[in-house]
Amino acid sequence: MELLKYLITDPKYYGDDKTTFEKVLSKALSNHQISIASFRDKITENTAELAELFLEKCRQNSIEKVIINSNIELAISLKFDGIHLTSKQFDNIKECKDNDLFVIISCHDFEEAKRAYDLGADAITYSPIFYTPYKGKPKGIEALKALKTSIDEISQRKFDIIALGGIIDDEHINQIKACGVSGFASIRYFID
Repeated sequence: MELLKYLITDPKYYGDDKTTFEKVLSKALSNHQISIASFRDKITENTAELAELFLEKCRQNSIEKVIINSNIELAISLKFDGIHLTSKQFDNIKECKDNDLFVIISCHDFEEAKRAYDLGADAITYSPIFYTPYKGKPKGIEALKALKTSIDEISQRKFDIIALGGIIDDEHINQIKACGVSGFASIRYFID
């Protein structure tokens, strides 16, 4: 099974001006086969402008799912394919699904993953798998395998589990692939 490759932007690496952002994004999109791309920027003042540029570049590169992180209003108004909700936005899953958005939500344990499934999310990220600065103790590969097994036992529909956190090289990706989850998400892996 081919792993979903999920690119996430961050102003730390992509900058906050259109020229730098477009240059870094174009390079990442041309150097990697991306399945899902998420615009994630919680600090820049020109977020809407960069989100529009992101959407345009991803569409030009035929990215399957182009989503935005947590900003439901922009997801709907700019016609993104979907949204990546934070772990504090479970109550927004229904609204997003009612607006025909593909929904990914951040989860950190089985209870959150089951709640996401029960509320109709399409996918979750489970994190952090490997060490990531400021994200707490890594869960590790065994926890990822255990979550996959537990979700498989309750799942009656397609529900993607995407590993996130500290994924920076092919060794990490091979470990994730061996778990049988749908894919991996990363900021730093896609930055060359």
